[in-house]
Amino acid sequence: MSIIQNIRERGAWIIFGIIAIALIAFILQDGIGRKRGSTDVTTLGKVNGEVINKIDFEEKLDLQVKNYESQGVKREQLIGYLWNQEIDRLLFIVEEKKLGISVGTKELSDVLFGSESPFKQEFTDKTTGEFKVNDAKQAVAQIKKSKNTTQINQVEKFYIEPAIENRLRGKFQALVVKGVQMPSWLAEKQLSETTNIASISFVGVPYTSIVDSTIKVTNDDIAAYVKENAAAYQVEEASRSIGYVGFSAAPSSADSANAKEALIALKADFKNATDPAVFLNKSGTELPYYNSYISKKAIMVPQKDSIFNAGVGNVFGPYIDGKNYTIAKVIGTKQWPDSASMRHILIATVNPTNGQLIRDDSAAKKLADSISVAIKGGATFESLCTKYSNDEASKLKGGVYPMFPQAQMVLPINDFSFDNTVGSKGVVKTEFGYHYIEVLKQTLRGPAYKIAYLSKGILPSNETITSASTAAAQFASTPKDLKSFNANAVKIKKQVLPATGIKINDFDIQGVGPSRATVRWIFDNSVGSVSEPFEVGDFYFVAAVSGIEKEGIASVESARPQVEGVIRDKKKADKIRNSLKGNTLASISASAHASIQKADSISFSYSMIPGLGNEPKIVGAAFNKSLINKTSEPIAANTGVFAISVNSVGAKPSQQDPAFFKDELLQRTRSVLFRSSLALKKVATIVDNRAKLY
Repeated sequence: MSIIQNIRERGAWIIFGIIAIALIAFILQDGIGRKRGSTDVTTLGKVNGEVINKIDFEEKLDLQVKNYESQGVKREQLIGYLWNQEIDRLLFIVEEKKLGISVGTKELSDVLFGSESPFKQEFTDKTTGEFKVNDAKQAVAQIKKSKNTTQINQVEKFYIEPAIENRLRGKFQALVVKGVQMPSWLAEKQLSETTNIASISFVGVPYTSIVDSTIKVTNDDIAAYVKENAAAYQVEEASRSIGYVGFSAAPSSADSANAKEALIALKADFKNATDPAVFLNKSGTELPYYNSYISKKAIMVPQKDSIFNAGVGNVFGPYIDGKNYTIAKVIGTKQWPDSASMRHILIATVNPTNGQLIRDDSAAKKLADSISVAIKGGATFESLCTKYSNDEASKLKGGVYPMFPQAQMVLPINDFSFDNTVGSKGVVKTEFGYHYIEVLKQTLRGPAYKIAYLSKGILPSNETITSASTAAAQFASTPKDLKSFNANAVKIKKQVLPATGIKINDFDIQGVGPSRATVRWIFDNSVGSVSEPFEVGDFYFVAAVSGIEKEGIASVESARPQVEGVIRDKKKADKIRNSLKGNTLASISASAHASIQKADSISFSYSMIPGLGNEPKIVGAAFNKSLINKTSEPIAANTGVFAISVNSVGAKPSQQDPAFFKDELLQRTRSVLFRSSLALKKVATIVDNRAKLY
């Protein structure tokens, strides 16, 4: 698909989206302005004073949604991703301007049509993998000549500007990275350290020798530890926590049985229907009717072998397909290829972008038939395609559409390409006009089926919904604070589940699902507030705000899961130290009732010790030459308290090439700098209005 076709597909919905957003912004700005006088509904945020405009952001967001829709990514999930992209973009733009980095006129051609061309995907031959540079250049030139302002702006915004930004970003990163060098003395020192080995004898008392429940960790202990290690326990973004209770409104077994019976009642009529499209349109179905054939191996539905075995004209079901009961009817079967290639000349009747009439139906049909006659008489397809085709996307490629699977093209083109043999030619009509088509290639043929699906959702009854919503409302009306919320949940035998780390711009709540309105409520209320019931999926939920985490040093509640074990081990270490007697390994061994052990081949550059695990403190002490044949003070390590005696410290011959080691060390150091946007963010002034506008 070429850039022109891509833009045509994007153009209409982007333009309508911009207009809709602009109108909404105008209305909101007018209304809110009268009430509050100062709310700006167009400024989504600022980065060091540079504005992120909401309308521009929405335009980019729509494009991201379009790009990711096949992967099932939701719009709400992309807002945060795009926001971070915009922050990074503006941060780097400022730095690039400071450094005078730019893309020159000559360099721009390489940016647009070189190895990293933004047009590469649209103009790469899928068969050969060759990037058709000249085709891409012609397409861009054609758009510029067309004087179509919308298309020109979109090429600039969605292709050229991002490509230039990527080149500027690459230059900036290269400047930063190349500025880092590795001194020879440092490389030699680190290479030397990799060859150092030591041998020790030790006595160890593991922390597990003391039962956890005997060691109490108080809130004061945690507060003191967090304060002492404040840099490691900084909260960069405020968050909140809730406890919630769910009341299921999912279809009951009775609801499921009723849905099945209702579908069975339609089974005979479905089987006897002569026109499945009319029947399904009248009866309603969750699965739309595709009035053509699909390869046997491409059909992905439950019970498909049983459906095929039912035979043409027969039905199979009901069977469960996701949240539906479904009856399948085999309409027909053929031998079709899985993929095909064709070329065509489009004689358009309407402009697909704006719906304007290009020519009337009879004139289009007459021209298409004339082209058919001309080709039969010896005229070349390529010359007529160049002269008459209104499909600008394929026109530059001689009208060719390379191998495509079933159901990708509009039905008339799809059916002609798969139902006829290679070399077949003819005229077909679609919603776009008349097409002169020639089938070029096909894969081997195999079974393909046309199947109609009568599918009905398994839905909760009014009684089921009312029961759940009433129970949720009754529960929400009783508690006045967090304590009574938890107590009432116990009374009705409901478990209060936690959801932590909820941020002000979140759309989803852990364990609950998408509920932006609830996130807003959480941040508008204080600890102990109880929500009204809110519906998410098949549940009604009632929530209570259980905690508030502010920016700055982490609170005791949030830090406890991370530091409680560390503090407990510190207290155990003090207890173990006090129990150890003597100043030799033998006397310490006797007091600890632990044997003296040995560890050989300890590497200075590797913190793992066989039999002990990750113990950097022990490794460091093992290379302390003052401890050779002497006993250390007890060392509080990761897994326990140890006293060691160094037996030997030496070196083994290096197996590494010094130059290679230096280069590898340099590359590892430089790789860290690719996260330079994190450093820029920390010193930037960022204003985030997303919570007010979404």
